[in-house]
Amino acid sequence: MGCGRTPTGSVRGVIRLAEVISALDEWYDPRTAEKWDAVGLVCGDPGDPVTSILLAVDPVEQVAAEAERTGAQLIITHHPLLLDAVHSVAATTPKGALLHRLLRGNRGLFVAHTNADAADPGVSDALAARLGIDVDGPLEPLPMPPLDRLGVYVPMADAQRLIDALAAAGAGAIGQYERAAWMSEGEGTFRPLAGASPTVGQIGRIERVAETRIEMAVPRHRRAAVLAALHSAHPYEAPAFDLVEQAAQPSALGIGRIGRLRASMTLAEFAAHAAARLPATVWGVRASGNPDAVISRVAVCGGAGGSLIEVARAAGADAYLTSDLRHHSVGDAMAVLPGTGEPRTPMALLDAAHWATESPWLDGLGDRLRSRFGTTLSVHVSQINTDPWTVHSPSRRSAG
Repeated sequence: MGCGRTPTGSVRGVIRLAEVISALDEWYDPRTAEKWDAVGLVCGDPGDPVTSILLAVDPVEQVAAEAERTGAQLIITHHPLLLDAVHSVAATTPKGALLHRLLRGNRGLFVAHTNADAADPGVSDALAARLGIDVDGPLEPLPMPPLDRLGVYVPMADAQRLIDALAAAGAGAIGQYERAAWMSEGEGTFRPLAGASPTVGQIGRIERVAETRIEMAVPRHRRAAVLAALHSAHPYEAPAFDLVEQAAQPSALGIGRIGRLRASMTLAEFAAHAAARLPATVWGVRASGNPDAVISRVAVCGGAGGSLIEVARAAGADAYLTSDLRHHSVGDAMAVLPGTGEPRTPMALLDAAHWATESPWLDGLGDRLRSRFGTTLSVHVSQINTDPWTVHSPSRRSAG
């Protein structure tokens, strides 16, 4: 049995892998992952106890060896192990060998990838914080989870009981509130026909009933459960109700972040600042744009964010920092307008190492795990640099 409260610094009973997964899914909703992605539990038994976790960007052999040294029963990585279609996990392949190594050591592997990118806070929030950027919001917001609005008429005496039933099925959940409902009172009228079995009234007679109209928000994925609860709990044989799909609204979730530097600086200074603040890699940070341009409003995207260059430009960014930028994308973005000699919009681009833009997220995840599970769970952030680029030799101008 557990032994009391579980805030930071407390001691509690055995933590099961399923509890850790529940927390991770709460923070990094798998429904926000891209359709092509592979997130969640890769291997491991949800019923197994967990006392130690290792956090890393990449599921590679060096990280598996570190888990063995630290005694971690679970590895949480940002990048998936099995992203592409897999037809074999034989130990004769690198990924298969890694998976066998984990299974032999009874170690689990969990992945939070694009769902961690989209989360609030997520990967790009950690990147922005590391660079001293006060975030305004997502660069490309996701819509709020789709909602319906349910309106139903019920006799006044049954209103609270019906609200309870609808809330238990998932209606009326708004932010940190539940059982939220709007009610208005009025009079309903109807005439039961032959073959009806009315709760109130008689066949062929016009009836008037004091009724309450209840309106509640319904998450669309709970629609079927809420309608089933309505028909089960409503006293009428044929309840009158309407269900209206609501327009999509932007949320605090989404890819990338945009905000303002706490202190403006030139592009050359910002590039040096980013190189100093991000984890060291041979790649460093390279930039495209006027070195003397003043940078205040900055967009960032942890990982490969080349597809958001025009989104960052439209958002009014002075600079956009991401990784894996392609030659042609940068060239197109920096192309000058005919007859002006100036780029379409003077937004600078900065290209950092992919691993370096995502690894700051690990520290925040470690803090959240410690806060949720207390001292019973040991959390280690891997210090292994898994950036695949290992050598950098700067170009030199030829003599003369």
